[in-house]
Amino acid sequence: MIAHEIKNKIQKIVNVFESGTPDGDYGCVSLYDDGPNQIKQITYGKSQTTEWGNLSSLLQLYVKNNGKYALDILKYSDSVGRVSLVTNKDFITLLKLASTDPIMHQTQDLFFDKHYWEPAEAWFNKNGFKLNLSMLVIYDSHIHSGSILKFLRDKFSEKVPANGGEEENWIFDYCKARFIWLNNHSNPILRKTVYRVDNFLTAIAEENWDLSKTFIANGTKIS
Repeated sequence: MIAHEIKNKIQKIVNVFESGTPDGDYGCVSLYDDGPNQIKQITYGKSQTTEWGNLSSLLQLYVKNNGKYALDILKYSDSVGRVSLVTNKDFITLLKLASTDPIMHQTQDLFFDKHYWEPAEAWFNKNGFKLNLSMLVIYDSHIHSGSILKFLRDKFSEKVPANGGEEENWIFDYCKARFIWLNNHSNPILRKTVYRVDNFLTAIAEENWDLSKTFIANGTKIS
């Protein structure tokens, strides 16, 4: 079980990666060529969920929670994730407007926990991991890539701790494999995110396994 204060620190680090600020920018809207077949898509929220991924689920939850702009959001319920909305300025403006609603903040907090933190922590526990930095690496992979990617795991031989492997070695090997993959990716958008893994490798070199030391997240100090 990850302590609450460590969970808070981990999420602040990933928030910096995703929206540039430790507390997360609930209204952050970005357009990246990282959708299916590298089409442009909307990414939204403090930890950035995607138009062709889980954005629809986030907005459905906001509507269910009776957010201030729920009726306006509901008009797009049949379109999100089915029809590209990257050129729909009214929809993008609505997303930013909805982020001013405290209910959207609460909704995003619950949403990112349910869809990303809880699956990441379940994977962490199931596979016998114990260290806080390991949870950061695993959570970041769930946010950034949706999971711990099997093809990266297949690039090294170290076993997970539950199967008799050394935790520190597994995390280091996974980070190296992920660094090489991102640094050489065909999509320049993903190549630009390699700093995330570089930050993890720095923390490993500093032996900051318990995350008690200050962590530098893309230039931002997280204590």
